[in-house]
Amino acid sequence: MASLNVGNLGEYLREQRRNAQLSLRQLADAAGVSNPYLSQIERGLRKPSAEILQQLAKALRISAETLYVQAGILDERERGEVETRAAVLADPTINERQKQVLLQIYESFRKENGVDVTSSGVTTPVPDAADAGARTVDGSDEDRPPSA
Repeated sequence: MASLNVGNLGEYLREQRRNAQLSLRQLADAAGVSNPYLSQIERGLRKPSAEILQQLAKALRISAETLYVQAGILDERERGEVETRAAVLADPTINERQKQVLLQIYESFRKENGVDVTSSGVTTPVPDAADAGARTVDGSDEDRPPSA
């Protein structure tokens, strides 16, 4: 069987499993997958679904997003944003309203710093003020004389 270019994921999983001092069988049981299937993932012969990666992450007690990046499901640039959002949403010490307010503030800071987050979760740069036509304090265009 040919490798599916998921060797980095397999190597990473094996390293995390060894760091957790788990055998292949123990991790397979904890994640709810078969021993041969996990072995194939570690050898780069199988590409697991996002759901399987989530189960493996939970069993290893690591971030699922980290595995998504290793598998090529999630772009490295988006990882920080996803992990920040996940940390806020997972915090049991704040209520849902507070979580939403924090996420709104986070998004406003990102936009202020030149990153626009679309509804699909894809980040795109925000045009500079020079590109969009700079405005003065009173809201008029700088390069146009005020209309009478």
